[in-house]
Amino acid sequence: MRYLFENGDFEQGFGHRDRSDGLERLLRWVQDLQRAYGFTEVIFGAESTGHYFLNVAFALRKRGLTVVLVNPLTTKRNKENRDNKPSKNDAKDAVTIGDVVSRGYYTEWVVHDPVYRQLHALVNEREAMSDALTVIDNQLQTAIDQVFPEFWSVFKHWDGSRARATLRSFPLPADILANTLPELIEGWRTSGLKRAGGTTGIQIASQLLLAAGRSIGVTEAAELGRRIQRLLARYEHLLAQQAEVDVEIAALLERLPPAVLRPLQEVGLSPWFMAVILANTGDLRRYTHGQQLLALAGLNLAERSSGTCKGQVKLAKRGRRQLRKYLYLAVMMLLCNHAGFKRWHTYNIKTLRQKGIHSVLKLVGKLCRILVALAHSGEAFQEQKAAPLRNAT
Repeated sequence: MRYLFENGDFEQGFGHRDRSDGLERLLRWVQDLQRAYGFTEVIFGAESTGHYFLNVAFALRKRGLTVVLVNPLTTKRNKENRDNKPSKNDAKDAVTIGDVVSRGYYTEWVVHDPVYRQLHALVNEREAMSDALTVIDNQLQTAIDQVFPEFWSVFKHWDGSRARATLRSFPLPADILANTLPELIEGWRTSGLKRAGGTTGIQIASQLLLAAGRSIGVTEAAELGRRIQRLLARYEHLLAQQAEVDVEIAALLERLPPAVLRPLQEVGLSPWFMAVILANTGDLRRYTHGQQLLALAGLNLAERSSGTCKGQVKLAKRGRRQLRKYLYLAVMMLLCNHAGFKRWHTYNIKTLRQKGIHSVLKLVGKLCRILVALAHSGEAFQEQKAAPLRNAT
């Protein structure tokens, strides 16, 4: 027997808060169906929609039951098969997913070791912090443009140590003009700037006074000064939290077996790239070919063709977006720092006449194959063994 629990149905039918009682009711119902129809095999199918299925799936697996995953896109594409209507509701989703599972269109639910799951949670947390920092960065630039546009004639960037000390103590032109040159330097020192004075300090303080005196910023919006200080405090708080997460990520990487980290270290990836890749892939020794990593990231190729019509070959982009992003960024980093990848990129462009982006994507595939090969062999990375230039691919 193949039975499906669909996220919305399960929560509505078995209770959102009393999950343990709902799980027991589900299992009793399944057992009743097995006895009534003589079924011996049970497969539980769930949409791979974020974290919603995880608690139930782990509980079922602890009981020795099989849990499989259905791609939400498969559900979306097949929901009109039965009634030819674009309607969507929990009951219809359950029937659709159950039908997909019964036909075998599912993937096995792979449970990584706890250290990889923790690593994935920390990587996602750090990514969310980076997004929040970008938002605050944009808001700060907007506020500075409004109240003190001449600020940019003194500082190229607002996030330098002296620029941040200025925004922390003197966010408005009026705040700067209310102080003398020595008082500005003392304000920097009070706000935490170690080398506040000296020739550089005096020069920048003088420039600030001149810029504030001719400022055309919005003077009646004094509350923007307080907003700048709040945004800056929030930004620095997030930076401190991000540093804590970095320490936790480094500690988790140290807990991984050397055989897992060695392939990434041999290629020359930074700890952050190592963390993101392993958080999404788990142990690289699980894979038999680099193509599996490409498929997991959605970087495998897909062609649309019918009859004599030959369509374009494009990236499938049906995979983990985060892994896809950082495999690409990893290759871009290697093109700056790794001699072998530089040579392969030059060969692809000058000899094979490939476009830059095509060469980069080709090298992403090479990186995946190298990582999987090194994970299995345990050997050191050898550029000549990876691919000679005459057939560099």
